[in-house]
Amino acid sequence: MINLGFTNIAMKILGLCSYPVESAATRYRLAQFVEPLAKKGITLKISPFLDSEQYKILYRDKSVLQKISGLPKSLLKRLSGIFRLREYDLILVQREAMFFGPAFFEWIVYQQSQRWIRADVFEAIVADLREVLRITAGKKAKPTAVIFDSRTWQSSPESGARAEYDGAKRRTGSKTHIAVDTLGNLLALLVTAADKQDRAPVGELAQLAQAATGETVEIAFVDQGYTGENVAEQAQAQGIRLEVVKLAEAKKGFVLLPRRWVVKRSFGWAARFRKLWRDCIFWHLPS
Repeated sequence: MINLGFTNIAMKILGLCSYPVESAATRYRLAQFVEPLAKKGITLKISPFLDSEQYKILYRDKSVLQKISGLPKSLLKRLSGIFRLREYDLILVQREAMFFGPAFFEWIVYQQSQRWIRADVFEAIVADLREVLRITAGKKAKPTAVIFDSRTWQSSPESGARAEYDGAKRRTGSKTHIAVDTLGNLLALLVTAADKQDRAPVGELAQLAQAATGETVEIAFVDQGYTGENVAEQAQAQGIRLEVVKLAEAKKGFVLLPRRWVVKRSFGWAARFRKLWRDCIFWHLPS
């Protein structure tokens, strides 16, 4: 069981892969996590397309008939497993569910995920997890204080018209404006061209933050780039008071700013992932 301080959650995960545990790919991507997850109360079941015997035959010289005859058995086993998917809380597909034929299983998963996206299921899951983390940390489920900040991401072919020049950072790309709570959990996100000022979308960002929290936010900590009466009025229109955290005039070396260091850590978390440190993270949906 996973101990969150106030409740326990049991989880079952199904890992679909092409090869059995003997293969290096399955050991690296799935099998090594079975024992650590079990200590946390999470069950990970590995379901390979090929069993151990078929895997050995696959890499033998010749034996063509044996290789072909074993495929229908593997196919039926995989298809029958589709009817047991509801028994698991999470499905992990390593590369592909079946390494030959049409991507039938992946198509089913894609169609279902599109329904969930349109129904805002993933947003609801993230909101619930955010509240769980806050309660675990001894805070209220809904935040009353947030931090606004922005960061310019290096442009990529996906940037398109967003790729503009940020004179302050001396970088061409897109600018991401985010709102996080005092634990660093993401509440709202906006993407603009990099030449836009930090304070330009404050009103819209404040509106998104209130929508994500049920309008419980009362104060937002910002840096000196968010100064100005017009900026404060835009935030106040959404019921949020801006408080500018100023940098000490007499400083030597690195200074950890109160409150505002949290949002910098959130940007740091994102930068640790290869696909999150450039402007390739904002995928375009057909809609």
